[in-house]
Amino acid sequence: MTQLPEPITEFSQYMLVVKGRSRRTVEQYEIDLMLFFKFLKAKRNGLPTSGEEFDTLPIAELDHAFAGSVTRTEVLEFLNFAAIGRENHARTRARKLSSLKSFYRYYCGTMMRFPQNPTDHIDSPKLPKNLPKHLTAEESIELLRTVGSDAENRFRTRDYCMITLFLNCGLRLSELVGINLGDIDRDMVSLRVTGKGAKERVIYLNDACRAALTAYLRDRDKEPEPGHKNALFLSARHRRISKQMVQTVVYRSLDAAGFHNRGLSVHKLRHTAATLMYQTGKVDIRVLKDILGHEQLNTTQIYTHVSDEEMRRAMSQNPLANLTEGRLPKDKKE
Repeated sequence: MTQLPEPITEFSQYMLVVKGRSRRTVEQYEIDLMLFFKFLKAKRNGLPTSGEEFDTLPIAELDHAFAGSVTRTEVLEFLNFAAIGRENHARTRARKLSSLKSFYRYYCGTMMRFPQNPTDHIDSPKLPKNLPKHLTAEESIELLRTVGSDAENRFRTRDYCMITLFLNCGLRLSELVGINLGDIDRDMVSLRVTGKGAKERVIYLNDACRAALTAYLRDRDKEPEPGHKNALFLSARHRRISKQMVQTVVYRSLDAAGFHNRGLSVHKLRHTAATLMYQTGKVDIRVLKDILGHEQLNTTQIYTHVSDEEMRRAMSQNPLANLTEGRLPKDKKE
């Protein structure tokens, strides 16, 4: 990786140590900021903004004075470059702008090192309002049935337990992988998970989760590798299961259940849990926010979309719904 300029390194350390952002989140900040700094250096020096020369352009020497000299026009030019030169979709451009806003909030607000924030009053690109993909209750049952009946899978109880937790608790992938044995209370009433920003929350377990956990713990590897003895979910190598392995298990299970080519994933199982709790279980949106570990209520509100069944029911209740051409009433005679 290209060596980071000092302003980005300082910002990254602040986000990691003080703000408690995950390493993955901070790495994404760094990628966005490096591209921004490269673009600015190339633009100011009349260099190309594409190709190998641009990709290998060194930026390690760029200092705080350089970062503090950025103008609002240059930020807008960068967003235009991202849209046209990099063919970034609105969501990707919005993430890049968010990284820049966080960077300049740190230097203009927290540190008060730069006199002006060049990202002020720049609106985020309008995002398409796509409804989250999810399984129906019937499809979720079929997925569980498929995993639970796979007698040839020696990790059947583990895989069934993982998918049960995804579908019932709405866990993130990193949260499931990070669960330790000590996170489950003695009576198996609740589970403690660590979410984004190292924030802990407690999730209360239902009968399905308790039964799946009980069955898996009976079969769980009794001789894990040193350093992995407390991990709840273990791999064939006697170590804490990796995110990649969990994704493989979920994709394989979805395919076996006949749900391939639908764009489903681990995260869509989280969407499924949230949608089923809100639409079928009638869970209050504020309670759902806490279950999912969202910081803002508006993040949770994507699950308040009207279900297809409700829309079909509304259409059928139209007084004109059954009036086909052959069933139109005859004209009344005066």
